[in-house]
Amino acid sequence: MKKISLSGIKPTGTPHLGNYLGMIRPALELAKDYQAFYFIADAHALNQVGDGGELRRMTFETAATLLALGLNPEEVTFFRQSDIPEVFELAVILAASTAKGLLNRAHAYKAAVDANLTSGRDPDAGVNMGLFTYPVLMAADILLFGSHVVPVGEDQRQHVEIAADIAQAFNRAYGEVLVVPEAVIREEVAGIPGTDGRKMSKSYGNVIPIFSPPDQLHARIMGIVTDSRPPEEPKNPDQDNLFGIYKHFATREETEAMRRKYLRGGFGYGEVKQALYEVLERAFAAARTRYEGYLLDRPLLDRVLFAGAEKARASCAPLMNKVREAVGFRHGEATHLPSPAG
Repeated sequence: MKKISLSGIKPTGTPHLGNYLGMIRPALELAKDYQAFYFIADAHALNQVGDGGELRRMTFETAATLLALGLNPEEVTFFRQSDIPEVFELAVILAASTAKGLLNRAHAYKAAVDANLTSGRDPDAGVNMGLFTYPVLMAADILLFGSHVVPVGEDQRQHVEIAADIAQAFNRAYGEVLVVPEAVIREEVAGIPGTDGRKMSKSYGNVIPIFSPPDQLHARIMGIVTDSRPPEEPKNPDQDNLFGIYKHFATREETEAMRRKYLRGGFGYGEVKQALYEVLERAFAAARTRYEGYLLDRPLLDRVLFAGAEKARASCAPLMNKVREAVGFRHGEATHLPSPAG
């Protein structure tokens, strides 16, 4: 039996190059060697998206993105988180084995508290329970399918570590029921630069969307911040925003040639920006066409996600039976509840 990998992506905006390099591409590659599960984390998105229509739109965008980039629902299990009631049942069960102190240390919650304290507000001002218990729900996502590995960006490492802590606490109480997961992080793509030189992030507004139309893609790239060194001066490619993106999409030969050009000098950044535009168009033009086609067929996307949910629920049923029995609930294979008289 192959080990299990699980990957989730939150539908809170159009996926960008940072998402692709940090999570999507490594997750798709894991499907070669693992039994792979992929899900759209729409329940997690409730903390940020307060409009139902908007959440549905972004969920379909995310589904179309993964399919267009090569996810094959016939070979993997691809589903929408909200279609799996067992996730939420397990989250409630795991909450009883989770120390509050562990959640107090979660980065997102600590950041919100620190921001409040800095501004002189109550520490928990604006903090809802969805944010506070986010790591428990994520642990349920991971543990429900017996995941061995979880590919994430560096900013999500702690959530996988918390899931491992929760699994170990549950197993100490009830026996070896849950698999303890590990994070898989590609260090070479950590902190891919955005258009302003900071880490590419939706919160900074410095992203390059994967499927930008050619004219918008070109404009984004031409707007990437560079230094003011003159063309004739040699430059360090490893300290340059453009090269920091280019090297992930160019061939090895193209990357080495560009590196030599930086070290030699005698070129302007506009030339590199044009080269970056061309390699990104080469990488994503065909996928962009597929993406646009999927977005025009929401019923198809729904069918794919519902079929994936059926596979996912069948896969997690044995584990949920073990969890229910371990904690003293009814046996999960019962097909009906007893009548009131019985």
